[in-house]
Amino acid sequence: MKSIYSIAATSTGGRNGHVTTDHQLIDADLGLPRALGGIDDLHLTPEAFFAAGYASCFDNALMHVIRLERIKTGPAVVSAKVDLLLSDINRLQIAVELKVELPGIDYAGAKDLVAKAHEICPYSNAVRGNIEVKIIVINS
Repeated sequence: MKSIYSIAATSTGGRNGHVTTDHQLIDADLGLPRALGGIDDLHLTPEAFFAAGYASCFDNALMHVIRLERIKTGPAVVSAKVDLLLSDINRLQIAVELKVELPGIDYAGAKDLVAKAHEICPYSNAVRGNIEVKIIVINS
């Protein structure tokens, strides 16, 4: 495969540190969530960045499928919730829940489009078989 886009990020201080990306597109402090010994949950975490990335990537994959199939829908809204889990053997893992709102189309059609987006989304492909991804389709 050949790379068609790349960006680098650098972290210092881990979960309670600072992260920057190329061209300082992200230049942010991170803080430990309360569950890991932090004082509150009002700081950026790696999970926040993962949730934002997955939501936007999946939304774009869904828009691509809708364009290819030439289906009229309302604007999609994709929300990603990332859970940090502690396994039975004390290992941290993540799980994702995607909520996809797709108005203007029947439920079966919305589920079909979302399933096709899940097949082509780079984030879905990266995590498939490695973490639990639950997808909830909402249409109105």
